[in-house]
Amino acid sequence: MTNHLPSDAERTQILHHTAERLAREFKGLVGLETVAGLVNNTYSRFLARIDPGDQTALDFLPRFTERFAREQLQALARTEGKRPSPLPTVLFLCVRNAGRSQMALGWFRYFAQDRALAWSAGSAPDSEVDPTVTAAMAEVGIDIAHEYPKPWTEVVVRGADVVVTMGCGDACPILPGKRYEDWEITDPVGGSLAYVRPIRDEIGSRVRDLIDRLGAL
Repeated sequence: MTNHLPSDAERTQILHHTAERLAREFKGLVGLETVAGLVNNTYSRFLARIDPGDQTALDFLPRFTERFAREQLQALARTEGKRPSPLPTVLFLCVRNAGRSQMALGWFRYFAQDRALAWSAGSAPDSEVDPTVTAAMAEVGIDIAHEYPKPWTEVVVRGADVVVTMGCGDACPILPGKRYEDWEITDPVGGSLAYVRPIRDEIGSRVRDLIDRLGAL
């Protein structure tokens, strides 16, 4: 079966509509041309990392693109004070953004709901979230099946109130004046389900404690 990618004309239309939506959403922050550049660069960046045989990832590529671009614009709005938000914002960082930081993001959204905001990223992002990590989170009712590894950017780091690092060491960005927490947590990627479960539970406990300290619950 031949995998399907949008034609050049279809891709142009998809990305144009995405840029228009985001430009409307962030009106007054940046112009349509800037948003379109961000969207096109993001699409190309993710496409280059996708296995050509992974039709699911190809199908979700436009959604990945829009979500990543939206996160960058949310962070930019916060750093420039053009759209201040009362919601505390946390960035979870690990190496591949395929295990620990993805589980932390899943737990955070589950506990905080719409009372806080969180992002995740990696210093050397993998091509997909580890399937066993996804399965372990599904066991506790948290769906991260459509999450994807993303690189950190300086604008997202600057836009976060708290940066939680997990094993990325010197590769994690350190910005003066930013609040950091370093969690020493074993990397679950490549482990069995039995191996991943206690790591999942530890991360859940730490995330719940962090949210309590943020006053988000």
